Amino acid sequence: MAGVQVGKRIIGADAPVTVGWENIGRVEGGPIKQFVFTWFQPVMLFAAIGFWYYAPNWLAVASTAIAIRLGWLILLLALEWVNPRYESWQLTWKEFATDAFYVGMGMTLVGMVDAYIGDGAIIRAVQGAFDWDKFSWFTGLPLLVQAVLISMIFDFGQYWMHRAMHNWYPLWLTHAPHHYITQLNINKGAVGNPVELFLIGLGIGGLFDFLPRAFLLAGAIGMTVGIYQHINVRFNTPRWWRFIFNTTEHHSVHHSRDYEATRSNYSGTWIIWDRMFGTCVDGEAELLGMEDGRRMDIAETMVFPFREGWRSTKAALARRFGGGAGAAHPEPARLEPAHLEPAE
Repeated sequence: MAGVQVGKRIIGADAPVTVGWENIGRVEGGPIKQFVFTWFQPVMLFAAIGFWYYAPNWLAVASTAIAIRLGWLILLLALEWVNPRYESWQLTWKEFATDAFYVGMGMTLVGMVDAYIGDGAIIRAVQGAFDWDKFSWFTGLPLLVQAVLISMIFDFGQYWMHRAMHNWYPLWLTHAPHHYITQLNINKGAVGNPVELFLIGLGIGGLFDFLPRAFLLAGAIGMTVGIYQHINVRFNTPRWWRFIFNTTEHHSVHHSRDYEATRSNYSGTWIIWDRMFGTCVDGEAELLGMEDGRRMDIAETMVFPFREGWRSTKAALARRFGGGAGAAHPEPARLEPAHLEPAE
């Protein structure tokens, strides 16, 4: 497979990847369907911004955000059924049950750990260490400007954390299970090892949690853009949207079975970070996963980083000190070449 040159890289040499927006499939159907699936994403974003901007203080609280998110997920599940991007990504009961487990884990176990030793603890420590009056210039900015800056700062942190996970082997071990998903649907963002879910949630944007209204507004922006990363819906994405924001198309490339394609599109919300740092690939892919699409079960997902880390450590010790250890403990399978190459 020859692949397509994008910058200095060849994309699609290992597995099929569609490169270029002009080659991506379009929504089929009448004018109403075309209109809905062209403007659905922007309309929902502007509706969310409008709600959180004008909602009274008693309504603009975290519990409201949770309720909206649940309703939002139900709506998007319905869209996946009405207008799927790929039939091969159709949600099955087995996939739904597995996704429900990860969603529940993220909302309970990971959430509690995050509150005590994650960004919750970081926020409390930083708030107590600085004189926040010095940042009154920020709180004096228009609310929407605050929210956009918070969203971009948070996503900037996530971009570099995600990129590090593909370039540093210890972090890759925590992230690898997420790349064993073989389809995209609305809950696939929750699938992964708890250690990775904890790490990816660490973002410097969390330091702005002391601005409740601006932070909720920033969260609404992230939710109504980032949630489309993992969704099985065919959209006619507007050109300006796909230039600024991450899309399902971008993220499907990132989850492709093609190695070079996976080392692109690291952003969660603002694809402009990838454009700025040379890691953006516009296109889409249908064949996802690793090891020719092997599906990793829940049990393996939970132990994978520790098992592979232990195997790698034993192999490294055997190579360094020699002896019979190398024969007894052979080098583990090379599941991702990132740890064999210098970081970008």
